[in-house]
Amino acid sequence: MARDFTSVGVVGLGTMGAGIVEVFARNGVDVVAVEISEDALERGRAILTGSTDRAVAKGKLAEADRDALLSRVRFAVGLDALHSVDLVIEAVPEHLDLKQRIFAELDRVCKPEAILATNTSSLSVTEISVATSRPNQVIGIHFFNPAPVMRLVEVVRTVVTSADVVADVEALCKRLGKVDVTISDRAGFIANALLFGYLNHAVGMFESHYATREDIDAAMKLGCGLPMGPLALMDLIGLDTAYEILDTMYRRGGRDRRHAPVPLIKQMVTAGLLGRKSGRGFYTYERPGSPVVVPDEQTPVASEAALGGAAAIAKVGVVGSGTMATGIIEVFAKAGYEVVSVTRGAEKSAKVFEAVKTSLNKGVVRGKLGEADRDAALGRINWSATLDHLADVDLVVEAVVEELSVKKALFASLDEICKPGVVLATTTSSLPVIDVAMATQRPADVVGLHFFNPAPVMPLVEVVETIRTSAETTATARAVCAALGKTGVVCGDRSGFIVNALLFPYLNDAVKMLEASYSTADDIDHAMKLGCGYPMGPFELLDVVGLDVALAIQRELYLELREPGFAPAPLLEHLVTAGYLGRKSGRGFRDHTRR
Repeated sequence: MARDFTSVGVVGLGTMGAGIVEVFARNGVDVVAVEISEDALERGRAILTGSTDRAVAKGKLAEADRDALLSRVRFAVGLDALHSVDLVIEAVPEHLDLKQRIFAELDRVCKPEAILATNTSSLSVTEISVATSRPNQVIGIHFFNPAPVMRLVEVVRTVVTSADVVADVEALCKRLGKVDVTISDRAGFIANALLFGYLNHAVGMFESHYATREDIDAAMKLGCGLPMGPLALMDLIGLDTAYEILDTMYRRGGRDRRHAPVPLIKQMVTAGLLGRKSGRGFYTYERPGSPVVVPDEQTPVASEAALGGAAAIAKVGVVGSGTMATGIIEVFAKAGYEVVSVTRGAEKSAKVFEAVKTSLNKGVVRGKLGEADRDAALGRINWSATLDHLADVDLVVEAVVEELSVKKALFASLDEICKPGVVLATTTSSLPVIDVAMATQRPADVVGLHFFNPAPVMPLVEVVETIRTSAETTATARAVCAALGKTGVVCGDRSGFIVNALLFPYLNDAVKMLEASYSTADDIDHAMKLGCGYPMGPFELLDVVGLDVALAIQRELYLELREPGFAPAPLLEHLVTAGYLGRKSGRGFRDHTRR
């Protein structure tokens, strides 16, 4: 039988601490909420009442339930008020010496059988526990912010935490309606270990002027379906908090350079640019604590001015016969462009025609497209098996196999066939655009247009400019994206561009975590979906993308950037060698033949 926790203490009533108080009180547990002073106590009380009042206003909590909730909370100054509780959760700032002092005092104050828990997100639970005479009763209970909403709790056991204590806390999480993942005491645990390397990498992109803050955030939201872009998320977390977590993970996690805080973070913290809570971080906010972003000196100029110099595009050529080419043909035809589809023969053209027609018919059936619009779109497409029919187009989009030699040969042919000033675009997701551009005598006219699959659905296009791409070509590419109803994000010609460069190292880190037997694929997926709001866990996503595709991209990133932390996980290489490629082969990280 799991222990019945009737009273709980919470130390520290900031946003997280007050949220934890609310979680327990909502579930019928009496709470003693403790702060260091009367002023701090009142601030904590205001956070709790503000949260519950908002829940009532939104119809998510009845007034009577709110009143009952608040009646279960007793506010007090000083740790002595916790002498009779069954469990204490500490939620004070992330400083090891502070937490150790609090735990030493809790050890003195609390009854011998009480469990002492820390909500730390990055510090060593073991180092905190040794400040007490009962390290076997110390455990990590890491809630995610906002605690009343987020369903995940990381239960962190040390090498000496009692199995009974772990079981009792797991049962408590279930009582609270939370999903727990139980893990050992390692820097960053699951979610932060995977999240903060990605966030740090995104800050590095911004610091190096590789892409704007808006484009980096839009790329990850629209390209990966994430709830927030990485820089907006840094502002929400707080740059000071992020710095402390990264610095701790760097020092405790084997000094992985990807966890060494990007210098810009420390500079911003020193300058008081802490994110939402200070009113300014990567973005500027209406006031401290507000989520409302307001324009500042870095806000992009109006789109009309930004697209000045764009060439007029009326006729588009698409080369290729695969899924991506088919989707791009449909996108341009639906947007009103005349399209010339070029494949390697009449049979290929017939297959592409049927695929486009089938997709458009589905749009009609679903009520997203009228029959007349479908017929008009099909009527705009001309089918060809020769590149010579691209002589009078204004833009060519290449979507052939992802092999550099094939693309270079194609662009050399386009250079001879197409009229001067035509924009030549490649949809490559990993190859250097400059290599393709230099196969022509017009590298200024070459740009990357990386559509995401499925092209008719995905709203993002990465516009990749090389060091030879002209400003007019970039402006034209952006204008075309806007005309297609897509969001174009501009970045430099570097392996992975924005999305893949940020996404695949995170996926690779998840594989390394599994490989080290730190956690299971299911728990890691749960952690990222429930703790970070990701639409898919890393192993679900890898099986969808294809492990061979992920390995190829990770190899490209490693070869170009030479970052040791980007080396493909051996487990990923072994699975690909064994033919376990994900859903398409029936088995990857999971067996899909039994589903």
